[in-house]
Amino acid sequence: MRPRSSHPRKILTALLAVLTAVSFTACSIDKGEGSSGKPEPTKAAEAPVANTDDPGWKSDTKPITFDWYLNFSWFPNKWGGDATSQYITKKTGVSINFIVPAGNENEKLNTMIASGKLPDIITLGWYEDAVKKMIEGNMVLPLGDLAKQYDPYFFKVADPAKIAWYTQKDGNFYGYPNASSSPQDYKKYRDEFTSSQTFLVRKDMYEALGKPDMRTQEGFLKTLEAAKTKFPDVNGQPLIPLGLHEFTDKGNYSLESYLQNFLAVPYEKDGKLYDRSTDPEYVSWLKTFRKANELGLLVKDIFIDKRPQMEEKIAQGRYFAMLYQRSDLSNQNISLYQKDPNKVYIAVDGPANMKKDPPTLGGPGISGWTLTLISKDVKDKARAIKFLSYLISEEGNKDLYLGEKGVSYDIVNGKEQFKPEALELMNKDRAAFDKKYGSAFTFWMLMDTNLIFNWVPPATEPGKQLEEWTKGKAKNFSQYDNIIPTGTSAEGIANNKIMLNWGKTLPKLLLAKSDTEFDQIFDKFQKDRTAAGIGKIQAYQQKEFEANKQKLAQFAK
Repeated sequence: MRPRSSHPRKILTALLAVLTAVSFTACSIDKGEGSSGKPEPTKAAEAPVANTDDPGWKSDTKPITFDWYLNFSWFPNKWGGDATSQYITKKTGVSINFIVPAGNENEKLNTMIASGKLPDIITLGWYEDAVKKMIEGNMVLPLGDLAKQYDPYFFKVADPAKIAWYTQKDGNFYGYPNASSSPQDYKKYRDEFTSSQTFLVRKDMYEALGKPDMRTQEGFLKTLEAAKTKFPDVNGQPLIPLGLHEFTDKGNYSLESYLQNFLAVPYEKDGKLYDRSTDPEYVSWLKTFRKANELGLLVKDIFIDKRPQMEEKIAQGRYFAMLYQRSDLSNQNISLYQKDPNKVYIAVDGPANMKKDPPTLGGPGISGWTLTLISKDVKDKARAIKFLSYLISEEGNKDLYLGEKGVSYDIVNGKEQFKPEALELMNKDRAAFDKKYGSAFTFWMLMDTNLIFNWVPPATEPGKQLEEWTKGKAKNFSQYDNIIPTGTSAEGIANNKIMLNWGKTLPKLLLAKSDTEFDQIFDKFQKDRTAAGIGKIQAYQQKEFEANKQKLAQFAK
C-alpha cells in the first residue's frame, strides 16, 4: 500500500492538490507502559497554560539561517529570490538554505543518516522508511518537548488530532504533517475535497477519435491503437500512446494504488485487510498493460524517464493518455493551454472494473503528504520550533499562500485576494509566478490545505476541469495509512525485500511475451513473497489497521 500522492512515495501519491488548523488545547496519546504493564493514555504533550497566546517567533527576530533538507529532487525553488520568502525573512529573521538531492533521494538521505549528522530541518514523505530510522536513531527531537520548553504557542496552532496521530509508542511526536485533513476537517470540508489521481488524455486527439470509452480493457487498447495510428507523431517526434509515473526500484504508482483505486478494488473485506495486489480484476488489467506493450503501445521511454524528462515531453504534448497525478503536470498544462486550449490534457473516465463502478480515488487524509522534523543537530532549538509554530499557524499559512499585502495580494470588498497581475501570472506561467512572487504555497512544506479555502481564487482552466472531475470520487483512506512496516524490524526488513523484488518484477510482467509468461513471472513473485515473510507483514498490518480505526474513532467524537 503506497501515496499519495497520494498516497505513495511523492504524493502522493496524489495528495498535493487535494489536501483549519483547529485551535484546541493540545494533548497527545501517551502509549507508555503503566504499572500494570499495559499501555495507559496520558496527556504527554499537553501545553503549559502560560504564554500560549503569544507567538514565540516574535520574541526573537535576529537573522538566522536554517539548513532545510527536502527529500524531493524535483523541487526547483530557492529561498530569498522571490517576494514572499523575502517578506517572511524580513518579518521573522529566518532565512532558509534548501538542500535538495541531485539524484536518488533515498541514497542521499540514507547517506546523511549513516553519517550521524542531519541538517537543521528535514521534510520527507510520511511513508518513507527514513522517518522511522531517524526516530529510532535518536536523530530528531520530540516536538512536544521543544514546544513546552521554548514555544507553548505551538499547541495553540497545532491540531491535536494530528499530534495524536503521529505520537509514537514512547509518547512523543517528532514530525508535523502538511496537507493533512483530520476527521473534523472531513466533516467541515467534505464537499470541497478533491483527488490528484486522474486518467488524462490530450483533448484534441481524444475528441478527434470520437471520445471513445476507455473504461473497458478492449476499449482501452483500441483507443491507444487508434491514437497511435491517427497521430503517429507530434511536431516531428513520435507519439507516446500512454504515460505513467516513473518506475523506481520499488515499482510504479500508476500501476499500483492508482490503478487499484480506478478499479475500486477494496482495501478491506469483512473487517480484514484485502490483498489488493492479487485482486483478479487488478491482475487482469496488468495483463492489459502487457498486451499494450505487445502491440507497441508502451514505448521504452516510460520505463526509463524520470520526472524532468517526463515534464519536457508533457510540455511538448507527446503523450496521448496518462494515468498520472494531475498536480504533477499543472505547469506544463498551463503552457499548453496558453498556446492552444484544445491541446491540453483533460481528465476522463479511465480503467474501470467489470461493473464500471466509479473510481475510489485517494483524497486528503490525516497522514497528509509530508512530515517535517527538527534534527538533534539543529543550530538553535528555540528558533526552530518557533519558526515551525509560525509556519503551521493561520498567520504563517496566510503569508505562505497570499504573500505580502500590496505586493501579491490586496483586500478588495473586504476579501483578501491576489492582485490581478499576480493571479494572471499564476494562471499563465506558474514557474515564473513562483520565482517572482513565491506565494500560493510555492513553499509547501507546512501548508494547511484546508485553510486555503479562506483565500483560494476560483479555479480556472485548464486546471478547473481536472479538479472538478475528481469531486465526489475522492475518499478518505486514513485508516490504511502508517500500516506498512519499516525500519529494522523483521517485518520491515521483509517488506523492503519484497518491495525491491516487486520493483524488478513489474517491468518484467509488462514486457512478458504472452499471458502465460506473465503468469509464470507473477506466480514466482508470489512464491518469493511468501518465502520472504508476507504472512507476518500482513499480520502486522492488520494489527496497525485496527489500531488506526480505534484512534480515528476517538478523534471523530
